[in-house]
Amino acid sequence: MSKKRLSGVVYSTNPDFQYQYEEESENIATLSPEQQRLIVSLDRRQRAGKSVTLVTGFIGSEDDLQALGKWLKQQCGVGGSAKDNEILIQGDLRDKVVTLLTNKGYKAKRGN
Repeated sequence: MSKKRLSGVVYSTNPDFQYQYEEESENIATLSPEQQRLIVSLDRRQRAGKSVTLVTGFIGSEDDLQALGKWLKQQCGVGGSAKDNEILIQGDLRDKVVTLLTNKGYKAKRGN
């Protein structure tokens, strides 16, 4: 996600004025699995009564998050999504997800 933000100037009457953009740095280094502390919990809020397994606490790039989310969905055989440093897995699969993550080397614990 490459978002650009204007730096201070809203409007200029100078016809030769060039807007300067601030680039957000997305060069977040992904921590190794041993350094990650993931929390696996059950969430039912704003999901029309459906329950999802929520994995939070991931620190790293969006591509690595997508890859881990895809791997978890394949291992569980269900759908879900991975965005905003959270992985959603459809259904109540907390125990299975914790087992999969710990076998892969992550420090995962079961939340609520």
